[in-house]
Amino acid sequence: MLSLAGLSQALPTQAISRLAGVLGRTEIRPISLALVRAFAHHYGVDLSEAERASPEDYGSFNDFFTRRLKPGVRPLPEDEREVVSPADGYVSQFGIVEEGRLLQAKGHRFTAAALLTDVNLARRYEGGAYVTIYLSPRDYHRVHAPAAGRLERTIEVPGRLFPVNEGSQASVTGLFCRNERLVCDFDSYALVFVGALIVASIETAWSDGPQSPYRMRLERRAGMHFDRAEEVGRFLLGSTVIVLFPRDAVELDAGLKPSMPIRMGQCIGLLTQSQARS
Repeated sequence: MLSLAGLSQALPTQAISRLAGVLGRTEIRPISLALVRAFAHHYGVDLSEAERASPEDYGSFNDFFTRRLKPGVRPLPEDEREVVSPADGYVSQFGIVEEGRLLQAKGHRFTAAALLTDVNLARRYEGGAYVTIYLSPRDYHRVHAPAAGRLERTIEVPGRLFPVNEGSQASVTGLFCRNERLVCDFDSYALVFVGALIVASIETAWSDGPQSPYRMRLERRAGMHFDRAEEVGRFLLGSTVIVLFPRDAVELDAGLKPSMPIRMGQCIGLLTQSQARS
């Protein structure tokens, strides 16, 4: 019998995810409305927080899935030194990068170099803090800057589209380093969008539409400033976000716990005095 990891590898994940993309983009009203209603009901999506609170208000499933929140429903900490969660979801793992490695799940670690696909960039985060957040299907799927910073470049990394749920994290070795992803290299942290099964695309806030699937590793210069909690991008269906900070830049919040629910704008750490002054 195939294990979960074996089953994931046997599935035509790219084809399944791209088919989901076609369905997600359709604006044929009976199809799109049926998809939105069925999904919202099955996953218990809370549309009361959205700018548009009715399934009838969305022109396509993708329009619904990348819905915006009402202003003010994710209040930010008043203290500008507080680093915030970039997304709604669940805290998968957090800790310190030790010997170049991050914890994926019990018994599984992966290297920052493999995740970021840049050895020199990975060295910057040795000894630094990281937080991994899993976005479930019912969550709000826009991703925001955890702290103010300048986006220097992005790295588009092609890969597989394995599921990224708890079971897959525990069974698929190097999961986050094997899946398609977008590395956002900021001057004071790295923010990584990790694709997954049924994730039809990763979009950035500055693009005109979907940018993935990525055909080859490609670096793009950016040079854009983002305020804390400003939108950076979005997923078309659920996935994972990983944020990494340099050594001694951030002290993680003592209240963080594995599997705890978290919301965009909620404090995950505090900038050190040296970082707060810079």
